[in-house]
Amino acid sequence: METIAALTLRNAQSGLVQWMGVRPKRRQPMKAIDAVQILETGIEGDHYQSGGKRSITLIQYEHLFAIASYLKLASVSPADLRRNIVISSINLLGLRNRQFKIGNAILEGTGLCAPCSRMEEIFGEGGYSAVRGHGGITAKILQPGNIHISDKLLPL
Repeated sequence: METIAALTLRNAQSGLVQWMGVRPKRRQPMKAIDAVQILETGIEGDHYQSGGKRSITLIQYEHLFAIASYLKLASVSPADLRRNIVISSINLLGLRNRQFKIGNAILEGTGLCAPCSRMEEIFGEGGYSAVRGHGGITAKILQPGNIHISDKLLPL
């Protein structure tokens, strides 16, 4: 029987890039993009250029439906959630402290991406709570590269 530690390291799934966006300036609307260059410090065109543990944010496509349901909405826009990359078909929480490749960029999951108070501004009362537990993950950049819509996310 495998240990929990061994099971945690195994991830046979791959994911798929569904949407990408950048925040050109703080508190400005997200700009949807089809391709992006990942630099050592962050995403080209994004105002956040720290080069640290939160260089890129990712959210699960499947969680968009859960968030919309909690808010009693037909749907929510990825741009409203203010994450850089939306990925389908993989449990992103399994990538915490793991390396993965998207396009030819290599990233490492660094932690949970908690919602901010902007969710109340965007969605109204209850917006923050609707996103709690569904905010995705943060990642740092190990190898710059390019990412396109429909690229696969491959755990390494």
